[in-house]
Amino acid sequence: MTADSTTLDLGPQTRILARLAEGVSDARLADPTPCPDLAVRNLLGHLTGLAAAFRDAARKDLGTTTNTSPEASVPDIGPAWRAEFVEVLGELAQAWRDPDAWVGMTRAGGIDLPGEVAGAVAADELVIHGWDLARATGQDYAPDPAALQTAYGLLSAAAGESDRDEGMFGPVVAVPADAPLLERAVGLSGRDPRWTRPAR
Repeated sequence: MTADSTTLDLGPQTRILARLAEGVSDARLADPTPCPDLAVRNLLGHLTGLAAAFRDAARKDLGTTTNTSPEASVPDIGPAWRAEFVEVLGELAQAWRDPDAWVGMTRAGGIDLPGEVAGAVAADELVIHGWDLARATGQDYAPDPAALQTAYGLLSAAAGESDRDEGMFGPVVAVPADAPLLERAVGLSGRDPRWTRPAR
């Protein structure tokens, strides 16, 4: 990959996530999500943190945000989370529009990795957690097709490297080969595409 060949604009997917967040009522913040042990508020906190981490990874601005493992603590949101979330998503998308973000080495989650891989991981996180948020809050979800294709490629490669049917985030959930691409990506991420929020 060369410095003038940015592979993916994350803007369309970050805008989708921002719209999903707008549709989250305060009454839903304590609801469960497809992510074990994370309520909606914790998922939103995780998304805010990862957006900041991958923004800084793109900028090669390595420090606390890029050095911290996502498993280090249970994330949460503050009182101004809506504005903060939209702001950091915009900064994330802008940072990855710089061709230099996609070349050289960087760091995210305490792991050193090539810029192009970090960009793909960012797309995957936005796509899969977008599905998590939409399912948990009862919203329709159609991810950006380019981001979805990138996420699926990353997840497929990770699953293919394991001889134990293990994906990047846990055991792969079997999904029919002719299922929609989003459902196949969700299955590769270790989630059941049939997950629905409990009735109230």
